[in-house]
Amino acid sequence: MKAQDEEQAVTALPPRPKRVIDAHHHVWDLANDLPWLKGERIPFRYGDYSAMCRNYMPADYRKDTAGWPVTGSVYVEAEWNRDLAAQESRWVAGVAAETGVPSAVVAWCDFAQPEVGALLASHAALPIVRGVRHKPTAAASQADAKRGAAGSMDDPAWRKGYALMARHGLSYDLQTPWWHLDAAAELARDFPATQIIVNHTALPSDRSPEALAAWRSALEVAAAQPNIALKISGIGRPGLPWTVEANAPVIRDAIAIFGSERAMFASNFPVDGLVGDFDTIFSGFLAATAEHTEAERDRLFHDNAVRIYRL
Repeated sequence: MKAQDEEQAVTALPPRPKRVIDAHHHVWDLANDLPWLKGERIPFRYGDYSAMCRNYMPADYRKDTAGWPVTGSVYVEAEWNRDLAAQESRWVAGVAAETGVPSAVVAWCDFAQPEVGALLASHAALPIVRGVRHKPTAAASQADAKRGAAGSMDDPAWRKGYALMARHGLSYDLQTPWWHLDAAAELARDFPATQIIVNHTALPSDRSPEALAAWRSALEVAAAQPNIALKISGIGRPGLPWTVEANAPVIRDAIAIFGSERAMFASNFPVDGLVGDFDTIFSGFLAATAEHTEAERDRLFHDNAVRIYRL
């Protein structure tokens, strides 16, 4: 295909969906205790993130999403001081009551902590809370990956706390690199009553052919479990703009593996605002799904998030 034809293929977008649920975003007020945004700087997968170390509230989110029919959204925990996890979910519930954003909350809990039962009960007492996110212990690379580490999905103490999720009807947002999806698949098999939602496409940051082949194989292992779904988001790369050319193959592969019934699109704003604006990213999702039916796109942009997050 000639370069001109490729450009036309990218720009020939299907119609925008009539309704969108943004399945993953954040809001924050730096008056709260968010150490990583208030002077402390942590290693970050997009590199320098100082541009987002500012208040980001529903008015800012609505400005970023203008032009798209965002009818609902899912707030995902924003790494507050971990001692204030219950306060975070209560604060977001108050913001939602006042502004209408978000529609649902994914709170935080470390399943291995002694107070896991009380914290899960506190979260579950808020009707807006639908699930919990925790980032289990993970290796920095596929070469370093091993099973059974303390704080990992294999840890008996972690699993004992995780077992309480079903009691509260909460889903689990799992953020982990793709080389730990074998453990995620076993977790899903052993706790079939708990819905798992893998965050950020399982982090395919290495785009070499070998790494992408391994990422696809890992997704296939996870997708074999019916209670695992996938959020397609967070696929930017440090120092590079978000482009359809770079990301459409990842999006298409993810959908091919999970199907249009168990994948959903999300902005990860304001974080992914470091690599592209909302319109660029969601137009990219449209371009990548141009060959899909309208019904399939509706599921990816809206219906699956409604079902999985019980909106």
